[in-house]
Amino acid sequence: SSGINAEWPLRPGVLLSAFLAVSSILFAVILKLSVPGFFKFLLWVIFIDFIGVGLLIAGICWYACSYLTRRINSDQTVEFGYSFDVHCNAFFPILVILHVVQPLCWHIFIDGDSRLATFLGNSLWLIGITSYIYITFLGYTALPYLKGSEKIMYLVAVLAFAFVFSVVLNANWGRHLINFYRYRIGE
Repeated sequence: SSGINAEWPLRPGVLLSAFLAVSSILFAVILKLSVPGFFKFLLWVIFIDFIGVGLLIAGICWYACSYLTRRINSDQTVEFGYSFDVHCNAFFPILVILHVVQPLCWHIFIDGDSRLATFLGNSLWLIGITSYIYITFLGYTALPYLKGSEKIMYLVAVLAFAFVFSVVLNANWGRHLINFYRYRIGE
């Protein structure tokens, strides 16, 4: 593989990490974190949420595309770097929605015990994750030697069911995430 192929996930990953660093300030304000707490949070969102989960999702997609959905007469496979690049591209909208819009709306209409707060807050998650799934779908349908990549979109139906179920149960995903982060960073 050429040097260009080896570099493709590097620049978007660095830019997204920088944007995560800036957007984490919003979360630090919402969580009322100390300075050490902010740095713990920042390390968590960059290395676990973005890179760790991204490597896991890219690995699953790489395996599925390389071994399960490749056309029979094709000897082409998906490079792992391409899968991580698809993750980086798909991550940007979810980053904007959940790390910028959600904190800005937190006290206004998300942090509450009502079903309306749950509906509004979980709607941000639904939009963010659906955009991630859709951009991932676009990334793999661009490869002509793959078949069945439209099955990625089935995840939207699962997500929609989880959304309705969460609103019925009044399970606010944003509040659960905030509580999880508070627990993880010890503040």
